[in-house]
Amino acid sequence: MDKIFTQLDGLIGRYEELEELLSDPEVINDTKRYLELSKEEGGMRDVVAAYKKYKQVKQDISESEEVLRESKDDDLTELAKEDLNNLNPQLDQLETEIKKLMLPKDPNDDKNIIMEIRGAAGGDEASLFAGDLLSMYMKYAERQGWTTEIIDENPTEVGGYKEVSVLIQGQSVYSKLKYENGAHRVQRVPVTESAGRVHTSTATVGVMPEYDEVDLEIDPKDIRTDVYRSSGAGGQHINKTSSAVRMTHLPTGIVVTMQDQRSQQQNRVKAMQILRSRVYDYYESQNESEYAAKRKTAIGSGDRSERIRTYNYPQNRVTDHRIGLTLNKLDRIMNGELDEIIDALIVQDQTNKMEQIDE
Repeated sequence: MDKIFTQLDGLIGRYEELEELLSDPEVINDTKRYLELSKEEGGMRDVVAAYKKYKQVKQDISESEEVLRESKDDDLTELAKEDLNNLNPQLDQLETEIKKLMLPKDPNDDKNIIMEIRGAAGGDEASLFAGDLLSMYMKYAERQGWTTEIIDENPTEVGGYKEVSVLIQGQSVYSKLKYENGAHRVQRVPVTESAGRVHTSTATVGVMPEYDEVDLEIDPKDIRTDVYRSSGAGGQHINKTSSAVRMTHLPTGIVVTMQDQRSQQQNRVKAMQILRSRVYDYYESQNESEYAAKRKTAIGSGDRSERIRTYNYPQNRVTDHRIGLTLNKLDRIMNGELDEIIDALIVQDQTNKMEQIDE
């Protein structure tokens, strides 16, 4: 913690400087600078308040210990003991709070996401499970007050999805759904199974922050765009023009096809939106792999092939394998009640990071 306290002493100096600047008429009249400084001050406010309180409690403990050492008055020593009994747990609690507040922030936490769900092993049953996962996340998003928009889909005849992409927008979407990255396994009796045997199928979930041009500049020379006629349902207009778009990012080989929108221009916009996030995710994953190789975390690497959770329908049970959490409320979880799992994953992630600070 000594290293953290040294940082915090410097932080308090900067915070006091910001308070002065924000009351300076010149700064107030410069809207852009004022907003930048306000954002910086806001980001430091909680940790500065917690550290000031920590220093005050530490000072109170020091004074009470001095009374115990030097006072001959029984009433005063009794009072000092009582104070120490209250103050020491407060100090521990504040230390933990400060560690949490000082954890490095994920720069993507405030971003919207593009979530891609694919039916994997298990044929029709896997595609149906992909549809169930989509429904679960959309219900969870609704509970959070977020908005959802399906931007690409490849449905199957049985009512599921080979793959589906959904844009989820709202406050701090990535911070809550980033842990969903990976392989999800379902155990249940398929609708098509006449003998009533339990089958195991999987679907994969990919979670990518949504990026714009400011976050990631893709050189137009690195993109090959092909247009062709859309196929499938969609009305008479669908085959008259070449409205479908295929974009290939040449350096990575990432391909995005889009034919869900009514015009070629709309398909281009949506394809570029997905391509940008996939390319950024590709480069970020490479960096994260290097980092994970050096330091593993209990949450897991987020690798799409890693089985992260099992949904057991006969026993109404969901198990998250990364943190060993089992809940017998699958029906409620599939209805979008994901908070208990997501909160537990966030706590575990914070715990891991705090342990790394202590090392």
